[in-house]
Amino acid sequence: MNLWQQFLRPTSVSEALHALASSPGPACLIAGGTDLILDLRQGRISPYHTLVDINDIPEMTVLEERGRELYIGAAVPVSRIALSRLVIQHAQALVDACNLIGGPQVRNMATLGGNIAHALPAADGTIALMALDAQAEIAGPNSRRRVPLVELFSGPGKSSLNIGQELIVGFYLPCKNQGEASAFKRVMRAQGIALPILNLGGWLQRRSDRITHVRISVGPSGPTPQRISTAEEVLCGQFLSQKTIQDALDVLLQQVHFRTTPHRASEDYRKQLVGLLLRETLETAWQRANN
Repeated sequence: MNLWQQFLRPTSVSEALHALASSPGPACLIAGGTDLILDLRQGRISPYHTLVDINDIPEMTVLEERGRELYIGAAVPVSRIALSRLVIQHAQALVDACNLIGGPQVRNMATLGGNIAHALPAADGTIALMALDAQAEIAGPNSRRRVPLVELFSGPGKSSLNIGQELIVGFYLPCKNQGEASAFKRVMRAQGIALPILNLGGWLQRRSDRITHVRISVGPSGPTPQRISTAEEVLCGQFLSQKTIQDALDVLLQQVHFRTTPHRASEDYRKQLVGLLLRETLETAWQRANN
């Protein structure tokens, strides 16, 4: 059985949107295809009539500074992001996360856009970008818009995008200022399978040895990726200490919803892990901000 009938390679966003809309049967975007092809081959999703390859669209493969923002095209490979001087300078949490996605071969193919579009609650790229306050640029038939990352998810594996009519063009992240830094930590299955038991992203601004602003994201902490606003409120204005981290952990555990899953971990185990990840992530970001 053919997994698709037609394979198109548009050279512009408008051409890609037209290809999706005009397909006589189900259509799907493809960039790296590291999740999509496996899902098709293993029968987890039905075959498509049309696959639309976005790798020839220039603006979706760009990685550059735009004013005081860092722009990363949705089709930029994860390995390129991890090695980028700009990303290392401005978004260290994303570098940490990208270095943990799959193995070298997967990272050479996988893209940040695909990582987000798959809409998994614990996708490493998603959790790192949420801590970095990223926005996604969405293109539709008649307009474009920028939205906070959190608005892209409607449930486990369910994107809020209008499938077949919209696509993610790229992502915008604030450039780093003095006294700011970020980090990302993850615990995965011991067998080496790239399934996170738990991951955590953190960004903070440090002024006079106090945390003046902070962002924390944890996955999987519910049906969709989320910022942990309660913990952020506790940390703001405080020295980074074991007591401060414990206070943040206490309220974090009230906001998140860990669950037991047979292929990953138990709820209780994740509750134990999250304290360790919170401390390591905050301490790493704190040290980086000082440098």
